[in-house]
Amino acid sequence: MYRKRNQILAGILVLALMLTTISGCGSSATQEPEPMEEPAATDAPAEPEPATGLSGQIQIAGSTTVQPLAEVLGESFMGMNPDLVIEIQGGGSSVGVTSAGEGTVDIGNASRSVKGSEFEQFPNLQVFPIAYDGIAIVTHPGTELPSLSVEHVRAIFGGEITNFLEVGGPDAPITVVSREEGSGTRAAFEELVMEGDEMVPITENALLQQSNGQVRTTVASTPNTIGYLSFGFLDDSTRGVPIDGVEPSVANVKNGSYPIFRPLNMLTNGAPNELARAFLDYILSDAGQEIVAEDYITVK
Repeated sequence: MYRKRNQILAGILVLALMLTTISGCGSSATQEPEPMEEPAATDAPAEPEPATGLSGQIQIAGSTTVQPLAEVLGESFMGMNPDLVIEIQGGGSSVGVTSAGEGTVDIGNASRSVKGSEFEQFPNLQVFPIAYDGIAIVTHPGTELPSLSVEHVRAIFGGEITNFLEVGGPDAPITVVSREEGSGTRAAFEELVMEGDEMVPITENALLQQSNGQVRTTVASTPNTIGYLSFGFLDDSTRGVPIDGVEPSVANVKNGSYPIFRPLNMLTNGAPNELARAFLDYILSDAGQEIVAEDYITVK
């Protein structure tokens, strides 16, 4: 009797163990997999730190448009390198190209593209764009023009249109203000505006000035004048004229809607030397381009 009951209990125990095993297997089969860890984000390579501990001298000459920007950049870089001296002179873009090509300076400045004839003369020139600069058409603050086309601008500076009334302005004779021959701003203006189907020379009646600053002062103080300025020299003393309805602004150059702009270049005779290379690297770094962005259009 007891033996039979023990056999029954043993059978029940075996059955229970089997059910437990089956249940455990089912639970294991339906268990959610452990979530996989997301791969760690890979940071972009850090930008190299600007060179420090440099000593010596960097000589720079050329465009009067690039000169103020180069001076600000130079002051910043010399602040990191107290034993480094950067000397910057003007003279115009043609001087910058020639001085760099002849190797009389470490870096030449040009506020225009290098001409084919200049590359033929100085085949080792290397060009480093550091910024882009819009060229604005400006009038005396008392003269308001709703807009001009590039063709209108060409006709005004060529002496064909001589009264503002002909282009939607007041009935007043136009006095043209221009940069002198050899100026990078003038060369860029002639290339971007005056060439057209054929080159139209700037009128001989134009008042010629030796710098962007002088053009701005003359237009700001002389009624019925019109001139052209680098964007870096725009302020409230003159009135910027929209071109084809587009205001002269950095944003409009970047989005391609404003048509009159040019590169600001630094030039070297072959590969730059160690000091010039370090300065150029700084200018093209994020820190250097932040300085560029204060007045000009960045290249990055």
